[in-house]
Amino acid sequence: MINVLVVDDELPAVEELAFLLGRDERIGKVLRATSGAEALTALSGGSIDAVFLDIHMPAVSGLDIAAAIARSSSPPAVVFVTADEDHALAAFELAAVDYLLKPVRAERLARSVGRVCELREGGAAPEMITVDQGGTTRMIRRDDVTYVQAQGDYARLHTADASYLIRVPLADLEQQWADAGFIRTHRSYLVALKHVSSMKLAADGPRVTVAGAGLPISRRHLPIVREKLEATRIRPHT
Repeated sequence: MINVLVVDDELPAVEELAFLLGRDERIGKVLRATSGAEALTALSGGSIDAVFLDIHMPAVSGLDIAAAIARSSSPPAVVFVTADEDHALAAFELAAVDYLLKPVRAERLARSVGRVCELREGGAAPEMITVDQGGTTRMIRRDDVTYVQAQGDYARLHTADASYLIRVPLADLEQQWADAGFIRTHRSYLVALKHVSSMKLAADGPRVTVAGAGLPISRRHLPIVREKLEATRIRPHT
C-alpha cells in the first residue's frame, strides 16, 4: 500500500480527491494540505510515497513544491492535478508521473495510482511525447497510445481520451517503437500489442480490435501479427 499527500488550496477539492483515493485498496494513509507551506511541512516528515498536487496555489505553487521534491534524495512520486493544461510541459520536466485534469474521474485517477505503484516496484520512468493540440503544447505518455494511424508525412496518435497529430512518418515510429511493443499491422496502422483485445479472421479480411477500434491487417503483415498476438495468448477467431 502507498501513503499519499493531497495538496490543494481549496478544501473541497482536497476532500473530494482524498475521498476518491481512500476508496482505492492500494492506498494506505491519505494526508491533506491546503497550502504549499503545509505540504512542505508534511513532506519533511517522510513516509509519503506520492503527492497529488494542484499547480495554482498562492505563495508556494505546485511547481515550486515539485522542484523542491526533485532535489530530495528519495523523492515521492508527483502527480499534478489541475484545471488547465498550460503547465504540462513544465510538469513533466520536473519528472511528474502523471498530469490529471479537473474534474478528476475515478477511472483516470485509478490509472495514476497504478502508475505510482509501478514506479515504486522498480518500473522504468515513462517515455513522454511532446504533442501540439490547438496551439497548446502537451506531453503524453507513450504507453497511453493505443494505435497510430498514418496521415501522409504525419502520424496520428490515438489514446483512450483523444488523438494527436505529430510530424513523424509511421515508418520511423515503427522502427523507434518496436522495442516498446508496437507492431505494424497494415501500411496505415501501428498498434500497441498490450491494447489489442482480439483478432478476427473475417471473410472481408483479418482485423484486430484495439481499444474498441477495428483495424485491418494486411496479408503482408498477417504472419508476424498472428505470431506476436499468439505469444500474448490472443488467438484468432472467425
